[in-house]
Amino acid sequence: MDQEAQVMDKAIKAMTIKTGKYLTFTLEKEEYGIGILKVKEIIGMMPITSVPRTPDFVKGVINLRGKVIPVMDLRLKFDMGEIPYTDRTCIIVVEIDTNSETVLIGIVVDAVSEVLNIQEEDIEDTPAFGRKLNTEYILGMAKIDGKVKILLNIDRVLSIEEIEHLDEIA
Repeated sequence: MDQEAQVMDKAIKAMTIKTGKYLTFTLEKEEYGIGILKVKEIIGMMPITSVPRTPDFVKGVINLRGKVIPVMDLRLKFDMGEIPYTDRTCIIVVEIDTNSETVLIGIVVDAVSEVLNIQEEDIEDTPAFGRKLNTEYILGMAKIDGKVKILLNIDRVLSIEEIEHLDEIA
């Protein structure tokens, strides 16, 4: 990435990290958060129609009130082990902004926790893990009640190519 793009990316990230409401959820034993404005709906697990020749983390598609929405398992996207779904497992329907359009995608999470109002002073920058580890999908780390919640930039969890592929599936 050239220097101008890096400066622009940091400026966008700085504007994005701010006081706001976040929907928090768990994957394994970790807590994550997504800006509430990105969340369109939370639904219980429902039948997912698998689509051949998709990455492992893509579970398939659902029919949500007549709209076909691709669904991905966030555990698998983050290289966590697959576990059987429980009565707490749910799908969070999020709106992802691409360069040209907005796409609805369902993400499977272990359990939804709560909506938190997180203040800017409680959010720290993503720690540097070195150049080989891409952390651009992490907005920051929220320190709440002695614990850390990883705030996700849901627009960056998937690459542009992955989003386009999911959009084609739907």
